[in-house]
Amino acid sequence: MRADALPWLGALELAGLIRDRAVSPVEVAEAVLARIERLNPRLNAFCLVAHESARAAAREAEIAVMKGEPIGPLCGVPVSVKDVLPTRGLVSTGGSRLFADEVPSEDALVVGRLRVAGAVIVGKTNTSEFGHKAVTDNPLFGPTRNPWDPSLTPGGSSGGAAAAVASGQGPIGVGTDGGGSVRIPASFCGLFGLKPSWGRVPNHRGFPGWERLSQTGPITRSVRDAAAVLDVIAGGDDRDPESLPGGAADYVGACDDEVKGLHVAWSPDLGYARVEPEVLRLCEEAAAQFESLGCHVEVVSPGWESPEAAFGTIVSAQLHAAWGDRLPQAEPMLDPSFVKLLRRGGGVTAREYLDAQSWARTFWLEVHGFLARFDLLLTPTVAVPPFAVGGPPPREIAGEPVTVLGWMPFTYPFNLTGQPAASVPVGVTARGLPVGLQIVGRRHADRAVLAAAAAYEAACPWAERRPPVE
Repeated sequence: MRADALPWLGALELAGLIRDRAVSPVEVAEAVLARIERLNPRLNAFCLVAHESARAAAREAEIAVMKGEPIGPLCGVPVSVKDVLPTRGLVSTGGSRLFADEVPSEDALVVGRLRVAGAVIVGKTNTSEFGHKAVTDNPLFGPTRNPWDPSLTPGGSSGGAAAAVASGQGPIGVGTDGGGSVRIPASFCGLFGLKPSWGRVPNHRGFPGWERLSQTGPITRSVRDAAAVLDVIAGGDDRDPESLPGGAADYVGACDDEVKGLHVAWSPDLGYARVEPEVLRLCEEAAAQFESLGCHVEVVSPGWESPEAAFGTIVSAQLHAAWGDRLPQAEPMLDPSFVKLLRRGGGVTAREYLDAQSWARTFWLEVHGFLARFDLLLTPTVAVPPFAVGGPPPREIAGEPVTVLGWMPFTYPFNLTGQPAASVPVGVTARGLPVGLQIVGRRHADRAVLAAAAAYEAACPWAERRPPVE
């Protein structure tokens, strides 16, 4: 097989070829590293490329395969890790100059599980500082660019992971999602991105902030590849007392589960959002496709109040509790938008924080009651197509003013409630920019989300769409 074809193969396909000794883990690693070297100067997806350790891990994988030793399900498969996840032996900065030279002695739990599964970690991907905003830039490494149009953002904060996977710099990017940080870049880069149920993937070791909001999840070019990652990283761990008990549940197998007969709600606005017409049209067409899959689709408007105020209060207060004591001394080193968020959090009173948490619990009951009537909820993932790198997010949509988070109104609600949610590609705009549809499941119904996403992918495949960057 030609070396330049290897970076575009899926994770499961690569794992099978490696098991069958049809390709070598060393060949795969070298092909991916070569592509990273060629593209990263333009896209800035990686803030660290782990040449030496990746080659060493690939050699170990090759020896295990050749000796016929037991190997993990991702043996020899290249994986990138978002820079907010500590990675043993590799500089792990959180996108912050405060940790520019930080080399952890231990892995985040998820990273350790990937290593045990045989994955080859090829590098750390760029993020916003401590993942505080839904675009990808920071004072330490600068902005990441969208491979579909390098003048545009890939979204964030897992934008480095998405830009890498979309441009063939490895089949798997592992990100974190505290308000849409996996799903937004998946949508902006034409990929599949999964935020698992709260507690499905245990959290242990990492930068503080985002308590009970952020979940680790995969960004991939196919649903089954993401399911394979979830099979590796899911499962309870006593070091995270809020992790769900039990091991993985054959999430790859869930991709073959029947979706015929599911009751599906399609909401274009959740009762409060505005959406660019071109994005709305593509998502409406995708929602209608679920009828042809045998689902019962109903157009709904839940009439929910926007959670933006409660979400902003909770996030800013938590981040201030984690990092506020660094001010004012560290302010010159920090992203100005992060400083602004910390100062906002510093003004939140205990009563305001508790009121926001109480509002979120009431919102959870509303969402839970709504999903008691439906198996799945469909919405646009993001209200707008990708916008300019370095520019402010849109404050006007369809000719109407929107709030600060008005461009991403569909993702963060389900961080407050903890339901599983994924973004699937549904096409491109007239400018050739990707658009995603969000699939939200009932509490703990990760299998149903994966089954629906896989069924849609089979009906409307997207993996062969590739960005023009080469």
